[in-house]
Amino acid sequence: MTDFDTADLDTADLDRRFMALALALGRRGLGTTWPNPAVGAVAVRRDRGAPVIVGRGWTQPGGRPHAETEALRRAGAAARGATLYVTLEPCAYHGRTPPCTEAILAAGVARVVTAISDPHAVAAGGHAVLRAHGVAVDIGVGAEQARRDHLGHVLRVREHRPRVFLKLAVSADGKAGLAGRRPAAITGAAARARVHMMRAMNDAVVTGIGTVRADDPRLTCRLPGMASRSPVRVVLDARLELPEASALATGAGEAPVWVMTATAAPEAAERRLAARGVEVLRTAASDGRLDLAAVLGVLADRGITRLMVEAGPRVAAAFVAAGLVDAAALFVAPAVIGAGGIDALEGMGLDVLTASDELRATGAETAGADTILTFARP
Repeated sequence: MTDFDTADLDTADLDRRFMALALALGRRGLGTTWPNPAVGAVAVRRDRGAPVIVGRGWTQPGGRPHAETEALRRAGAAARGATLYVTLEPCAYHGRTPPCTEAILAAGVARVVTAISDPHAVAAGGHAVLRAHGVAVDIGVGAEQARRDHLGHVLRVREHRPRVFLKLAVSADGKAGLAGRRPAAITGAAARARVHMMRAMNDAVVTGIGTVRADDPRLTCRLPGMASRSPVRVVLDARLELPEASALATGAGEAPVWVMTATAAPEAAERRLAARGVEVLRTAASDGRLDLAAVLGVLADRGITRLMVEAGPRVAAAFVAAGLVDAAALFVAPAVIGAGGIDALEGMGLDVLTASDELRATGAETAGADTILTFARP
């Protein structure tokens, strides 16, 4: 059965409705499918003229099985003659599993509707294969939302970096901490729960060594039943000073901990951290600071497509200054910290986000007493 009334809808309307469902299904996998994109798929066939959903699928954890094969498996024989809605072009190459185009052809699907083409040189080509075998292919339905959902995959392919999402928590007067760089509990429980969900929807979360020293964070997803959705925890630590007694170093078994450090950082420190289960990754640095573009390149090489920045004012401002922020969430609490408090972005006003030519406002909502403002590249 369909999930909505399809009476009096033409084909274009139905395509938009079913693609919206496929996109929603795909988002279930955000944060779990890297290095593969989180794709959604819906198989629909006509039953006495009425459209009926016969299979749904989304990319499974670790990137396999793909959404298309999941939807077709659930559809079984009902897939023959059906329309398959997919949020990204079906793959046409042999990897760890056969290409999705083979599964689509074997199932007897008559029409495939995709939101966007795959920019990956190896994975692309599925549309041409399907058309060559007589399958009708339509491209572009739901494209705007699909580009947002698959931005991490697209950026990893085209720019050798993940999508960067910046989260900031600020007081009503734009402060992120107390005088003397002391941390402050700014937002309430409802907002913190939203942050945990955001972590679950990203492949990795990055912070700086200064935040580790000040807050000793775990950076896991601690919502009930979602511990397995915790992202990779990444620390920017040019001198390799991560304390062995920190929550990250002692809790490396909860979720992977990667420390990004300079090429010349001490090897003895690396060995001590490795004994705790922490992985050390070396990259370029200058004047004691890591090259953020190089950091993102290393993470892209590791398969990371979606990165959440949950750091102090210095690291957050560095990502903004480098033009590397693709989306942001500003959690604004009603409390005022006052003079002497730490600005949320060191050396910058919040207008670099709220009145930026690079980012546009995409939403506003409340979480308890706090307000969440979201921004993204157009």
